[in-house]
Amino acid sequence: MQPIIDHIQITVKDLDSAEAFYDRLMPILGFDLAHKAKGKVPAHEFEVVEYYHPALIFAINSPRSAFKNDSIHRRKPGALHHLAFKASSRNEIDELYPLIKAAGAHIVDVPKFYPQHGESYYALFFKDQEGIKYELVFEEGRMG
Repeated sequence: MQPIIDHIQITVKDLDSAEAFYDRLMPILGFDLAHKAKGKVPAHEFEVVEYYHPALIFAINSPRSAFKNDSIHRRKPGALHHLAFKASSRNEIDELYPLIKAAGAHIVDVPKFYPQHGESYYALFFKDQEGIKYELVFEEGRMG
């Protein structure tokens, strides 16, 4: 088996607000909004917005009503700490940085080298409006 991720689904607090943000963000990350889909499973209190790319499906989900007021924190057991998207170069990260900022992302750490993660580790860290953390990363000479 090849360890390739098929899809990622992230639960957000407010699906409508999150959808507006992700509609701005996902094209920056290479997703075509013409390939966006929505679905509902009423029996499970579940709504989903899916963004399709040939390499990955990224989706945002509504919370169950019992959890809708819970706080989001990446250090809770079972929580997503952060999700990193691989860039093709440092230049690509630098070019995408102002677009991600203009999309409404909260910039946590600007594009630069982060030697604590590796000698040539270059990244941008940002969060969506609910505090879910993302990263764009490029590391010279890294496998794959």
